[in-house]
Parts: sequence; C-alpha cells; structure tokens
Amino acid sequence: MRRRRPERPGREPLDPADPAGARLLALRLLNRRDYAAGELSARLAERGVGVEVADSVVERLVAERLVDDERFAGHYVDWQAGRGQGPIRIAAELRERGIAGEVVDSAVGARDARWREACRQLRRRRFGEAAPADYKERARQARFLQYRGFSADQVRAALGNDLELDE
Repeated sequence: MRRRRPERPGREPLDPADPAGARLLALRLLNRRDYAAGELSARLAERGVGVEVADSVVERLVAERLVDDERFAGHYVDWQAGRGQGPIRIAAELRERGIAGEVVDSAVGARDARWREACRQLRRRRFGEAAPADYKERARQARFLQYRGFSADQVRAALGNDLELDE
C-alpha cells in the first residue's frame, strides 16, 4: 500500500481567473530561476491559471522588467556555452522556448568570435591534444561536435585542416 505524500505548502488550488494568485505564482517561479515570457505563460497555464490571465500577468511582469527575453537569452547562451554547446543548438533551443528570432540572433551573435575557439577547446577536452589519426576518427569527432551544435566551419577549424583565419 502506497503512502500518500503530504501536500506541499503553496500548492493550494488556484482560481483560474484570479490575477493576484497568478502573479504570486509567477513571482514564486521567478524566484527560482529566470524565465522567458512565453515559457512563464505556459508554466502558469500548466498550474491551472487561465490563459488570458496568465498572458496579462506576464505582460505586466514584462512591463515591470521582471521578465526580460533579452536578459534570459543572454544568460541562457552563456550557461549553455559553458556546458560545451554550440551556437546552432543553443539558437534552436531558444526558439523552442518562444524567444523571438532577432533576440536569439543578437544573443548568440554576441559570442560570435568565441565560438570557433570554444569548439577547439571542447574537442581537446573530449579527445585530447593529438589531431585525429585517420578519416574514421576524424568523422567521429566531427559528428560529436556537430551534435553539440557547432557549424561545419567551426568543426573544420577544431579538427585542424582549416586555415588559421581570424574572423
């Protein structure tokens, strides 16, 4: 027989049309981490807030600058780049989270000159200093780097047969 978990405080059922309760819930969510506007609206709707109420609460939080898609995108790019993800993958994930295309391009492009070096460092960390010995190993490393979200140019530079062009 399974024991039932006690209810957590703050998980009382919400009135779907109560903007004050929805705002409080949004602030609790924002207390834990930063959210994109679309992501926060969806999270509120998942928790039982009406869609119109969720959208109006998020619009108000955007006006108060408590929710900012540009700030979120910048932090997300820095965090994911630190984990070894490339610009293509990060941009796709930001678009999935509902961030506008120009905001994504701006956030990802801000690190433009550093992506090639980040790809090189990731290859060295994962596979060592030595260049790939044969075509099979080279292809394996290239697949890994492309999966991580680096462009073909960045991968070629990391694998060592690209001219050292400074962008």
